[in-house]
Amino acid sequence: MSQQKNPRDVVIVEGVRTPFAKSGTKLKALHPAEIGKVALKELIARSNLDVNLIDEVIIGNTGNPVDAVNISRVVALGAGVPMKTSAYTVHRNCASALESISNGFEKIKSGTMDVVVAGGVENMSQMPTLLPAKIQGLFDKLFAAKGPKQALPLLWKLFKADVKQIKALLQGNMRDEYFPVISVMQGLTDPFVGINMGQTAEILAKEWGLNRQTQDEFSLRSHKLASGNKAKLAEEIVPIYLAPDYKEVINEDIGPRETQTLEALAKLRPFFDKQTGTITPGNSCPITDGAAMVLLMSREKAESLGYKPAAKIVSYGFAGLEPERMGLGPAYSTPLALKRAKLSLKDMGLVELNEAFAAQVLACVRAMDSDKFAQEKLGLSQKVGEINMDRLNVNGGAIALGHPVGATGTRLVLTLMKEMKRRDVQYGLATLCIGGGQGGSMILEREG
Repeated sequence: MSQQKNPRDVVIVEGVRTPFAKSGTKLKALHPAEIGKVALKELIARSNLDVNLIDEVIIGNTGNPVDAVNISRVVALGAGVPMKTSAYTVHRNCASALESISNGFEKIKSGTMDVVVAGGVENMSQMPTLLPAKIQGLFDKLFAAKGPKQALPLLWKLFKADVKQIKALLQGNMRDEYFPVISVMQGLTDPFVGINMGQTAEILAKEWGLNRQTQDEFSLRSHKLASGNKAKLAEEIVPIYLAPDYKEVINEDIGPRETQTLEALAKLRPFFDKQTGTITPGNSCPITDGAAMVLLMSREKAESLGYKPAAKIVSYGFAGLEPERMGLGPAYSTPLALKRAKLSLKDMGLVELNEAFAAQVLACVRAMDSDKFAQEKLGLSQKVGEINMDRLNVNGGAIALGHPVGATGTRLVLTLMKEMKRRDVQYGLATLCIGGGQGGSMILEREG
């Protein structure tokens, strides 16, 4: 049955995203604030929105650039949002952009606000390479040096340190104390258990009996669906024209491979556990750049302005679990969102479950369909329910499209909302795992 309409219902009026591009490709030189600005300006244009009506802008971001720490404010002003309008940035690792929507939901639901822009942005290409402590210490002393007499010996030490860096590189010794720290790899390593996200996926693959071929087959599915549904995905994408002459345009995702084969995936070597592992670059999501935005309003405000909402946010939920099994997050947060919505998993006509790793998605599918898991881990009497694979990530997922960490949560909601309208689906679920051992879920109801 349809949920009863209420003036304080939180509805999504419009949504848009940029193309998602693999790290180090077409968007690598574009400042994340510029990527976000492109998405926000298009959101305003598509909705024909009077920017003076925006109460707040909330944007998710994980790799805060040092020259735009509160990137939400920078994006908002760059897109023409008035200076009087407040803006802030949220960070919940992979669910930062879902957190931005849940923040907006709460402010509108409470009556505090009526019009909120929520979204996320990330340029993972620009996450910095950090100096090792020994070299940083030399630079600190160099900056404090008083004249050439103090500076020259320090410069000589820095030169010798550079030579040691080159030797470490040639020897493949990435753990050498003189070797720079790649911040994106550091960020994808859990500080509590000391393992990276790929290693957590290896744990799930082993515990849930997910062999290499099963994972590769799921990855191939993602590429085939994303490649085969480019026309549909184009409806949510705003093109980006690249500086300096703005003649080159990026109007589709750089990630899906139309020619991907199972044979090619099978040739890739395990990356995180080289001896007994099954997680490869082919069955994992790529590091990605991109942004996504949605326009949230109270129902009464949307109706007074003449908007026809695309979807209503019914409920959301966040939950925690063991950091080493963080990929199972959706199996923990989804029951919470369903309970709040007074719905069941079988009511969900579509599911967008973020593909951090093929093993992680498939483990979530099996966990939700397990009475034992529900009883032992969730305290429930029976399983959450079965996810019909024909309803899961029907336009492909992050393995093909990419996972710009701070933006993905909004992309999931946006893609789900658009597909619900196409298929005349009443309810849909957007969910993802979160580094650090959490899960986030949001349930939408189609409007109109």
